[in-house]
Amino acid sequence: MNDSLRVVIAEDSAILRDGLVKLLVDRGFQITDAVSNAEALQRAVERECPDVAIVDIRMPPTFTDEGLRAAIALRQQHRGLGILMFSQYIETRYAAELLADDAAGIGYLLKDRVADVSDFVEALVRVASGGTALDPEVVTQLLGASRHTDSISVLSAREKEVLSLMAEGRSNAAIANALVISEGAVEKHVANIFMKFDLPVSQSDHRRVLAVLRYLES
Repeated sequence: MNDSLRVVIAEDSAILRDGLVKLLVDRGFQITDAVSNAEALQRAVERECPDVAIVDIRMPPTFTDEGLRAAIALRQQHRGLGILMFSQYIETRYAAELLADDAAGIGYLLKDRVADVSDFVEALVRVASGGTALDPEVVTQLLGASRHTDSISVLSAREKEVLSLMAEGRSNAAIANALVISEGAVEKHVANIFMKFDLPVSQSDHRRVLAVLRYLES
């Protein structure tokens, strides 16, 4: 339930910050703090121990990558903390570093491309629950920045499409709808991806995360 999820917001724009607070409070989330810079975010997480942090990339003082670097540090210090990067910009270098250790509980959405509030809320809940939520454009640019593509060369064109949608955090049913194929066909493609990546059978969705990391390897 949303009312059990504790959220901290780091956004330098006062209007956007207050808007996010109202939007999430109206939908039952608990906002533990809403801050305007990376240092305040660090203090808020240490003080309140939220489930998930919504973080803008560019914050004071230089408005370059303070938020993203803070997110990386927070993930190292607070392993259970979900991170949802929410920005107008794609920063491939540090984004790849954020995803490199473990993509579970990581999201990266672009402000201009979130057209539906329900999609944003769904992504936030998924990230807080240990899932992933990556905008397709973020995936595309991360792949473009990747120097090592040998690991995905073993996949068929359809398997690459399936894996790309997995990287966005979509379920098998959602992938089936997007590709206009049956859910059974998606399951077969996913199984083939696991086999070609030599990922062992698991009782959880951890293999999906490992497959996405392999795909985004940089």
